[in-house]
Amino acid sequence: MTIRSFIRCGVLAGAVGLGACDLVVTNPNNPDTERVLARPSDVEALLGGQYLRWHIGTYGNSISSILGMANVLSFENYSTLANNGQGQVISIPRPILNNAIGNGFAAEHRRNYFIQSEVTRIASTVMAQLDAGLTLGSEAQDNRARAFAQFVRGLSLGYLALFYDSAAVVTPEMTTEDPGELDGYQGVMAAALDALQKSIDLASAGGAGSNGFPLPGTWIPGPTVMSSAEFVRLARSYRARFRANVARNPAERAAVDWDAVIADAQNGITADHENEMSTTTGPFFQWIRQWNGFGLWHQMSPLVIGMADKSGSYAEYTAQNLLQNPNASVGPFFMITDDLRFPQGADRAEQQADVALPCPQTGCGQRYFRNRPTGNDQLTGAAWGWSQYDNVRFHSWHQLGDPGKTAGNGLLPFFTKAELDMLEAEGHIRKSNFAAAAVLINKTRTANGLAAITALDGTSPVPGGDACVPKVPSGTTVSCGNMMEAMKYEKRIETNMTHFAPWFLDGRGWGDIAEGTGICWAPPYEDLQARGRSATIYSTGGAGAGNTCTAAKGAYGW
Repeated sequence: MTIRSFIRCGVLAGAVGLGACDLVVTNPNNPDTERVLARPSDVEALLGGQYLRWHIGTYGNSISSILGMANVLSFENYSTLANNGQGQVISIPRPILNNAIGNGFAAEHRRNYFIQSEVTRIASTVMAQLDAGLTLGSEAQDNRARAFAQFVRGLSLGYLALFYDSAAVVTPEMTTEDPGELDGYQGVMAAALDALQKSIDLASAGGAGSNGFPLPGTWIPGPTVMSSAEFVRLARSYRARFRANVARNPAERAAVDWDAVIADAQNGITADHENEMSTTTGPFFQWIRQWNGFGLWHQMSPLVIGMADKSGSYAEYTAQNLLQNPNASVGPFFMITDDLRFPQGADRAEQQADVALPCPQTGCGQRYFRNRPTGNDQLTGAAWGWSQYDNVRFHSWHQLGDPGKTAGNGLLPFFTKAELDMLEAEGHIRKSNFAAAAVLINKTRTANGLAAITALDGTSPVPGGDACVPKVPSGTTVSCGNMMEAMKYEKRIETNMTHFAPWFLDGRGWGDIAEGTGICWAPPYEDLQARGRSATIYSTGGAGAGNTCTAAKGAYGW
């Protein structure tokens, strides 16, 4: 709404001979929507900052986010700290994801929801201005802006659909005062996929005139020149992720349009999508820095990484049924594996020497994990979370930044090619095209010391015998996994801490997170209050009958 000063003209009538009227004076120090979006340069500047705003809402320069909860809920991280709700949700049986008025983690609960909604609103408003006749200078420039606006709309709506059970879908056709009606996550995801398709179509359309693609380098900061073709590849990559990961349970995951996922993956990014991170101007990823600080913030739970073990420790660990006996006595987990992404050595001292921090600016080499110094073990909380291992894949970036830069500055991947390969591989497995899946899975397996999969079916165990990877739990026993389990293992190891809660998104769809885990969040109570729905504020998750958005027990027995 325009900010104006309304002055009754009647008080001036004696001086200037005016009758009763309203004099409307616009205050230029209080900009309104019409004036902010009146000049093409201002519109483009506002739009060009929305990927960064989406990034802040998702990863942030603040650690207040549901990311910490999502990671401990999916065993991607183990931390008993109260910070960001981690310690409050990590216990088993699982507690609710509390959305009560005034709950202690409302800031985490609302951050992603409100910022993603804000980006959707701004992008939609820019689209409305362009639809109303505003031009930035040429058809090509207008189409570039429309394509980018639909892209950030798609990203924001997509992430709302991934993590919340409902949200409002704002469109360019709405007025700026229309909050939209809450729609279920499937409806929100349908809108996200539609926006990404429109983005792809607009980017491909080109147009007459100058200042079309590539995007300005600041819009998606990174090493890739975002030509229309590269931009389309990125949009299709996110669409592949969204199509698969919106599923809340194995039945929904099986029902995904896997042909569409395969097509998007095959036409997606051809190398890791990296952003140029900056501690002053963004993008930022505060959570990576917290994980790589170690201590009580981070250790790798043995439940998943133990699948790589060949020493027998994981089998002994699983036999103790620690999730059902959380107070059982067990020491920090030690494992030996042929997987070269883990530290190598026959005992703890050898593994500690194999990956000694600090890593150089070029990184820790092939190793993604380390065996931490013995005196740094964190024996707090339930014993099932204790291990000797930390993720150090991005430790050099956290401590030193890229060569020639400083800590927290430089290139960081936010969509790995390996993730896209595994999305395609999962599609092939579900379509019984096992030969195509094996080629993709073997890329990272054989590069990291694991035997190639040669049995082209969905049932044969992976090769390796007692040294097979992965070993899959079922209750209190373990056995060598099949091709699907090999794909899942590769995807977990390659995506660990590379983007927003990958293990959570995959784990719920595969049915591999603990029974009773909340698999989505409710709209923040503040949004429900603003909509006049205070009486229907609710929470999600938690063990017990009748709770909404809750994981069932899966094949692993968790």
